[in-house]
Amino acid sequence: MTTTAEAIELIMNGGEELFDGDDPAGTFRRLARLTHPDTAGLDGGLAFGKLVRLWRNRGTIRSANGVYRTDTLAFEGDLANLYAQPDGHLKLARDPGSNDLMAREAAALRSIAERGDPRYLPYVPRLVDAFRHKDAGRTRRGNVIATTATGLHSLAEVAQRRPGGLDPRDAAWMWRRLLVALGLAHRAGVVHGAVLPEHVLIEPADHGVVLVDWCYSTSEPGDRIPAIVPHRRDHYPAEVLARETAGPYTDLAMAARLMADLMGGQAPQALRRFADGCRLASPRQRPDDAWKLLGELDDLLHRLYGPRKFRPFTL
Repeated sequence: MTTTAEAIELIMNGGEELFDGDDPAGTFRRLARLTHPDTAGLDGGLAFGKLVRLWRNRGTIRSANGVYRTDTLAFEGDLANLYAQPDGHLKLARDPGSNDLMAREAAALRSIAERGDPRYLPYVPRLVDAFRHKDAGRTRRGNVIATTATGLHSLAEVAQRRPGGLDPRDAAWMWRRLLVALGLAHRAGVVHGAVLPEHVLIEPADHGVVLVDWCYSTSEPGDRIPAIVPHRRDHYPAEVLARETAGPYTDLAMAARLMADLMGGQAPQALRRFADGCRLASPRQRPDDAWKLLGELDDLLHRLYGPRKFRPFTL
């Protein structure tokens, strides 16, 4: 950039990415000198005003309901970046092409909060805010989400830490609570659609479970799962890959696959058969009621291990 005209064009067509690089303050000073209204006239003054606003607000995103920081990247999800906030995370789509999926997540969490049993709401994130954010000529959706649990770890991490398989007595509480989360959603008319290792978070000390990433959810009768996570393609039941109608049986099959993989060779034959029964090829032959399935799982666990008791779990 060597001229005032080039600086004006750069500012008027740009966003906070103007300050990317090793010397953001130096970039601001150079652009400010070239566009200051005392030397660049009215056009320069408009660009200068925008430049100052961008500099003042860098690292923040404003919605009608709040101001959110983007200077601490906590996670990189399938579709979005998650930025740490004092009471949760800002989940911002990396690409506008994912906006429809972000909208699905917001709609799903609203439905569950409005129609779900309050006792079980901590099993899913709470939607704090949902908005559109425009920068650099593109509009992306953001969802602000929060959980009551802390110290969460994904089941993908658990699998990495337990390469020999998880003791079924430890997997039992995770499976039970996952079924509670799914039962909560299904009663609210929502199918999660992506019960995958990265999307099931546990709180080891207190045996908490939170089911996250509702971007792939469905809530309309006859609806199909809108997209899949490519590197987890083999986790999806046939109806998802065939673009057919999904239902509670879809989530229950994926949950069973997840828990069977987590236990690996440590699962007793009876638990393997139970998981296999949730994953039959035909959706009509699979369980489709998470609460009923939870009762059946409890009966099986009682036969295998006796009365339930708290079993400490650490990573």
